[in-house]
Amino acid sequence: MTRVTRDFGDTMQKEAVPAVSSDVVFTSSRFPNYRIGANNQIMETKEDPKVLSMKEVVARETAQLLEQQNRLSVRDLASKFERGLAAAAKLSEEARLREAASLEKHVLLKKLRDALESLKGRVAGRNKDDVEEAIAMVEALAIQLTQREGELLLEKAEVKKLANFLKQASEDAKRLVDEERAFARTEIENARAAVQRVEEALQEHERMSHASGNQDIEQLMKEVQEARRIKMLHQPSKVMDMEHELRALRAQLSEKTRHYLRLQKELARTKKGGESVPQFYELEGTETLGSYLEIQPCSDIVPEVSKCSIQWYRVSSDGTKKELISGATKSIYAPEPFDVGRILQVDIISDGQHITLSTTGPIDPAAGLGTYVEALVRKHDTEFNVVVTQINGSHHPTESIHVLHVGKMRIKLCKGKTTIAKEYYSSSMQLCGVRGGGNAVAQALFWQPKQGYSFVLAFESERERNAAIMLARRFAFDCNIMLAGPDDRAPLGT
Repeated sequence: MTRVTRDFGDTMQKEAVPAVSSDVVFTSSRFPNYRIGANNQIMETKEDPKVLSMKEVVARETAQLLEQQNRLSVRDLASKFERGLAAAAKLSEEARLREAASLEKHVLLKKLRDALESLKGRVAGRNKDDVEEAIAMVEALAIQLTQREGELLLEKAEVKKLANFLKQASEDAKRLVDEERAFARTEIENARAAVQRVEEALQEHERMSHASGNQDIEQLMKEVQEARRIKMLHQPSKVMDMEHELRALRAQLSEKTRHYLRLQKELARTKKGGESVPQFYELEGTETLGSYLEIQPCSDIVPEVSKCSIQWYRVSSDGTKKELISGATKSIYAPEPFDVGRILQVDIISDGQHITLSTTGPIDPAAGLGTYVEALVRKHDTEFNVVVTQINGSHHPTESIHVLHVGKMRIKLCKGKTTIAKEYYSSSMQLCGVRGGGNAVAQALFWQPKQGYSFVLAFESERERNAAIMLARRFAFDCNIMLAGPDDRAPLGT
């Protein structure tokens, strides 16, 4: 009879996992290069003559750790031993069942032989021969069954031996798994420490590179700006030519406007029969936001303007309301955004004479200023370059560039990284155009952040000054604050 058994020896030898020596240590700040050779020996690999970067080293060592993890999978090893142990248990159960079946066969054969023996004594002739032949066949079957029982006993002993071997192998595997797990933990901790050191070195290198790169970029930008400035000085571009032409056209337009206003004033005097009435003073300048008006004497016999008492007023376009402009007591006055759409009037008192001059019509808005301000409103904070000319009414000698930040909630004045003044919009804050001064009055404004603290700021152009005033008043209005100049909230009725 053929006996079928499972040979686990070759299977266990093929599926054995090569062990990794625990003598491996990290002797430097990078991962060691080694591989597993024959007989579980660790073999050092030759150094690559090519110098790799830190990122490439980290990537390569990470790939090697993943490969080693796949090779030393604890779960796969445990599952293989569990499958072998389950197979041994199954074989043992089959052997037990076969042993029980063999015992039943012995009992049946004994009963059959006893029945044939009793039948042999009661028959004769040919039937007796058949009974004897049957008895011989039963005895042969008993002998075969006994042999089979011996084979089953041997097979049972082998199964027990295999089960004990698998049990011992499972214990050895668990011990090996624990050792490999401890070794893997040590390797992982060392690898994490090495990776952390590498990351810190990379971050430090990136910081140094970023700092040096910023310095190089700033230096390069300064050199480029200087080169552009030199090029612009020696080779004027078309843009500069257009700017010069635009300035010339603006000057011509301003001159024609002044000539138009002069003719209009003469026409008004003619209509009133002013040929016989002497005219002592007149207003010179463009009646537009961004310009300034100046009182000029009409003859040499009148008193000098500086010796006269002067006061400027705002008058509504229909002439029903008259508002005194506090502090506007100079011969020069630059209209500000509050004056647009209103008539400006000035009273001159000299030697007991009271003279009143007024503009020919309401002050016109500056072209394109409204669109410019609407574009600035979309920004959270707008910067203007200014020069501080006065602080608390006293002359400020330095002419360094400051930056005025006009934001949605507050106004801030800075010089470099130093904050000179910063205040949120409030009822104590005042902002308006400078009321009197020289020819640059149209580029200056008065700002009082709080009581007892004020500035006079000069802008780069009239447009920037008026845009700053309109933008600040727009943001203050959104905060329910009316931002204006001194006493502008108290109109005078006439």
